[in-house]
Amino acid sequence: MPIPSPTPHPLIDGRDVHAMIPADFRLESGERLTADRVQGRLLGPDDGPLIAVAGGISSGRFPSIDAAGAAGWWPWLVCRGGAVDPSRARVLAFDFLPGNDDAAVTITATDQARLLKLLLDAIRATRLDAFVGASYGGAVALAFAAAFPDHIGRLVVISAAHRTHPMATALRGLQRRLLAFGRATGQEAQGVALARELAMISYRTPEEFGLRFASTPPAAAGDAYPVCDYLTARGTAYRQVMAVDRWISLSDSLDRHAVGPERILAPLTLIGFTSDRLVPIEDLRDLATRVPALERFVEAPSIFGHDAFLKERELISRTLTDALLPLFTRPRETAA
Repeated sequence: MPIPSPTPHPLIDGRDVHAMIPADFRLESGERLTADRVQGRLLGPDDGPLIAVAGGISSGRFPSIDAAGAAGWWPWLVCRGGAVDPSRARVLAFDFLPGNDDAAVTITATDQARLLKLLLDAIRATRLDAFVGASYGGAVALAFAAAFPDHIGRLVVISAAHRTHPMATALRGLQRRLLAFGRATGQEAQGVALARELAMISYRTPEEFGLRFASTPPAAAGDAYPVCDYLTARGTAYRQVMAVDRWISLSDSLDRHAVGPERILAPLTLIGFTSDRLVPIEDLRDLATRVPALERFVEAPSIFGHDAFLKERELISRTLTDALLPLFTRPRETAA
């Protein structure tokens, strides 16, 4: 009896690419990065449409498979048969903040877009056929479209608006103060854990917590409730993921985000969730009414709040499949 061929793994690995950062490269703040290169990762065939993907501040150049061979940060979307399918398209992801894990820097979403443009030049790509960005990646996608209108075809933005809401800044500002306090008291790891716990509360919703966690009191005052055990576990795990200075830089970058909607000329598909407390749906409605080339605005409920971009697989996959369909059904445009 013949041995059946192994089923191909739905996740697709790629190859690292990089671009040198010019010696005279300055951030909008006038500061310099400590690194001399920006790192990216390319997945898929060289002749496929080029799609950039970017997620939250914890994401990077491994959306499908990470360096250890485990699932990356968007494995159900960037996979064989997924809405962003590297077996059909060339997919590009990149690391947001080269270097600077040990030195905070004032960096904007537009600076991140400029770094991505360096990477495009390095791989000799004249344009992105599409940019799919969620959360902070959505802010970078909007900034790229505004800064480089001739170098982008289509835009899909999820859980991100053209501006940062003051309530989101209030929450992230408290996280940054927790990070600073932990460092000042010699408890940097605990500062990271507590800041992450606060972040998780802002990402999710009361409805989800009500469904997941019992309100059973612990034995004594000061002991952890079930929901506290969950938050503690998430905070402890994050100590290995994010350095203090990197988090401060990227968190601050989110709070500096502001792009004039009228400058977003690329055809835009926008996805927002009514339960998102960090990016209020009212801000996405405002963006949708002001951009010149809105193709579709999907407004949906979710118990997952801001994290819906990671959890609402069916809605996001269906919407992205529709938004990206023109890349595979008509000739690709070329930059002038």
